[in-house]
Amino acid sequence: MSDVQTTLAHQFEDPDQQHEAASLGMWAFLITEIMFFGGLFAAYTVYRIQYPAAFVTASHLLDYKLGAVNTAVLICSSLTMALAVRAAQLGQRRNLIVFLILTMTLGTTFLGIKAAEYTHKFHERLIPGPNFTPNVSPNREAQLFFLLYYSMTGLHALHMVIGIGVLTWLLVRAVRGHFSHEYYSPVEMSGLYWHFVDIVWIYLFPLLYLVR
Repeated sequence: MSDVQTTLAHQFEDPDQQHEAASLGMWAFLITEIMFFGGLFAAYTVYRIQYPAAFVTASHLLDYKLGAVNTAVLICSSLTMALAVRAAQLGQRRNLIVFLILTMTLGTTFLGIKAAEYTHKFHERLIPGPNFTPNVSPNREAQLFFLLYYSMTGLHALHMVIGIGVLTWLLVRAVRGHFSHEYYSPVEMSGLYWHFVDIVWIYLFPLLYLVR
């Protein structure tokens, strides 16, 4: 039985139709994700306009150098993910495995840096609530900034964890030789998801770390 026959779901007439259906489904999913993050960005914008001085003060308590490093890490991961998709399209199994591992490594690096940053903020008592550090004024508005910061970056980190899980699944399938130049839709769709998550961070970094 050919690769096309083994990877073509029974409800589709040919691989092109299956690929178009997968693309449509992924774009529909990404639109819901845009609306989901859009609500958070809208809330941030409203409070940023309402409390400009407090947001500037609170933003200066974030480590923009770590944020910049994480931005560079994610941009590199987008490159390796794009190369993984290209390798899948060309049927280059070894390159696909290598680039998937590199993307997962960069994604894990991002999460490690973010975890270290969260730990540092915890020790500085920059967690919204009754134990929030009293050294920041205005205190209530600063807590609002950090509430948005943890909500937005935490949800982004959750999407990163999910993405790494998906890449792990792709890696297992790639090792088993499930992909070829005729069937690579899962890699391509996962690439779209990964690039979307990276783009979200590109917006989060200046909004949260570079408030002036």
